[in-house]
Amino acid sequence: MPELRWTLLIIGVLFVVILAWWERRRPHQASRQAPHISEDPRPVVTDVWGSAEGIGAASAREPSLTLPEIRTDVRPPVPAPVHFEREPTSPRELPVVEIPDDSMVGLRADVDDEEEEEALDEVLEEEAVAIIEPPVAPAPELPPPPTEFPTPLVEWPPEDHRTLVSLRLVARPPERFRGNLVRQALAAEGFVLGDFDIFHKPDANNRAVLSAASLTKPGSFDLETMDTQRFTGLNLFAVLPGPRSPQKAFEDLLVAARMLNERLEGALQDDRGGPLTPMRIQALRDSLGAGAKS
Repeated sequence: MPELRWTLLIIGVLFVVILAWWERRRPHQASRQAPHISEDPRPVVTDVWGSAEGIGAASAREPSLTLPEIRTDVRPPVPAPVHFEREPTSPRELPVVEIPDDSMVGLRADVDDEEEEEALDEVLEEEAVAIIEPPVAPAPELPPPPTEFPTPLVEWPPEDHRTLVSLRLVARPPERFRGNLVRQALAAEGFVLGDFDIFHKPDANNRAVLSAASLTKPGSFDLETMDTQRFTGLNLFAVLPGPRSPQKAFEDLLVAARMLNERLEGALQDDRGGPLTPMRIQALRDSLGAGAKS
């Protein structure tokens, strides 16, 4: 037992001594191995004859940065311009150029504009070349234009042997037909102003088949004043016997009355002034057929 105590005591003393020695040696090793750091870095000067530690520290440093050298071209100073003051020349010393005559510089002050024009006209007359134009053949004389619409032939039978088949085309009250519209509508349907100063519609042989008179007495028209007049209506009629049969004349009269009504926008009536209904049209046809049979 006493031997164990002495052994443990010796081991403890050795451990304390070794620990103390280690703690003293550690700061010296750290200072040798760590780089030199200070607030103000100082340059490290290495000597060729320095120790190995100095050589290693010098070789471990980064290469220094060398800035390129910038040279500026210095131009020689430009001398300031030298101003020479000239003495003002008096007006007496200026040279005077005199022109004795206008002919020396090509001027023609003596010639007036009128004389130049006269001389130019004379030169042009002398040098002008006569231009002979070919004779123009006279235009051939044209025959007078024929009449646009020849006057229809009116061959009515005597009054005691004639029969009238008539229809009326009246304006819608209170309107009246304008004269120029009446004339244009009649001309469009082939009516021509002829005997008795009324309009007639001819056939292929220029014989009057249908006629148109004004409802206002005396029923005639004047082309000089017709366009400015107003008309209450037209009296359309066919005289029988005529160039066509009574039935054919009535059908032509009915067609013409309807066409004029479309142009003038009026109203159709029978010979008594009644409305022209389909029944009235059929009655007129029947009367014409009965008269033809008798």
